[in-house]
Amino acid sequence: MSAHIRAFRAAGEPAAARLCKFGALAILLTLAFPLAGCTDAPRSPVAGQDPADPGARAPRVDYRSTIGSYKSQRPVSPGPWREQNEQVTPAPKSGQ
Repeated sequence: MSAHIRAFRAAGEPAAARLCKFGALAILLTLAFPLAGCTDAPRSPVAGQDPADPGARAPRVDYRSTIGSYKSQRPVSPGPWREQNEQVTPAPKSGQ
């Protein structure tokens, strides 16, 4: 019986050692990510001027209507399909 226990123990030790290494890595990552969230924000803006500065220059804002190019899409009776196709057909090339 003791031979079986020794064989089982010898076979299980490498797996247990790998599991401990993985466990240590998991614990390290579990602690590192929450602590990384506690770091300070950057002292200055990443790019451009400080948005909190009231004297900072900004591009002009123009008004554009959101419904200016609206076209009604209500159902209509079918039109002459041949004429509609001819209106959207590309012009023939000069050599043809």
